[in-house]
Amino acid sequence: MDGDYAALELTDKAVEFPQDMQLVKKGNTFKASLQCRKLLKRFSPDLLVTYNWGATEWALANRFLPICPMIHIQDGFTEDEVYAERRKRVFLRQVAYRSCKYVIVPSRALEKLVNWSWKLPTGLLRYIPNGIDIARFQKPATAELVSGFSIDTRRPIVGTVAGLRPEKNVGRLIEAFSSVEDHIEGVQLVIIGDGIGTAALKMLASQVCKPGSVIFTGNLSQPEHILPMFDVFSLSSDTEQMPLSVIEAMAAGIPVVSTDVGDIEQMVSEENKPYIADCKASTLAAGITELLALPEKAKSIGAANRTKAEDSYSIRVMVETYDQLFTEACL
Repeated sequence: MDGDYAALELTDKAVEFPQDMQLVKKGNTFKASLQCRKLLKRFSPDLLVTYNWGATEWALANRFLPICPMIHIQDGFTEDEVYAERRKRVFLRQVAYRSCKYVIVPSRALEKLVNWSWKLPTGLLRYIPNGIDIARFQKPATAELVSGFSIDTRRPIVGTVAGLRPEKNVGRLIEAFSSVEDHIEGVQLVIIGDGIGTAALKMLASQVCKPGSVIFTGNLSQPEHILPMFDVFSLSSDTEQMPLSVIEAMAAGIPVVSTDVGDIEQMVSEENKPYIADCKASTLAAGITELLALPEKAKSIGAANRTKAEDSYSIRVMVETYDQLFTEACL
């Protein structure tokens, strides 16, 4: 709806995109829905797939006298609904998605919320966990990139991959890390990610941590070039659903120390569960310190995480499950 059609590069080249396609203007939900309905009538797709709040107008367009089968995927919420849904949006979701064949969510936490909040008919909701290309994260880190960020692989490394936004609360991790430094000699914290909080987080790190011990890499499109060298992966978010970064760390055979939000406690191996605890910096610090002090235990937990990722979170299984539901919806 915003004119960004870069995803066309991922489609079969036989798919023709109409050159006269007009943007669907957001702002007036009713008018946008009418425009979407005209486009649905024009193209008469075999299946309409909508994704998150940004595609709600399309779901509304197909709500009454449906033109085609419809599936909605809810992966999470935008920044203005991180902590609570907006009432108007709850109402529109309750209306828009009732005629879907399926509503798909990637986390049990989100499944529980949607089931309670949206009041959908029985049988619509489906849980499909996220999957990744496991093999990508089972290769050694790229030495040139690691050295380019002045990361010393001879020293213990704590790492995270996160958008530097308020709800990710990386400041909590930096606070925890400053305590870890008091117990683990030469430890480093590597933060992969970018966002509006970058400047403030760099200032915090300079104030509470040892000089040069916290390394900001910025955003990396391929975190697998650095992530496998982490000794401990840590996430300090206030809220999550089913974070891909945790699956990536698991695939790389890394133990996870995290706040207990979203599905994280269910995602990790049984051996790792004690390190998914409350949202205190001191708890994060204690877990990180223990695993760095007990490297054999950390390796054992990491190996269990790798097995769990291979068994439960492969992209192959995810794609096959989506393919099955898409096929069923079209029948």
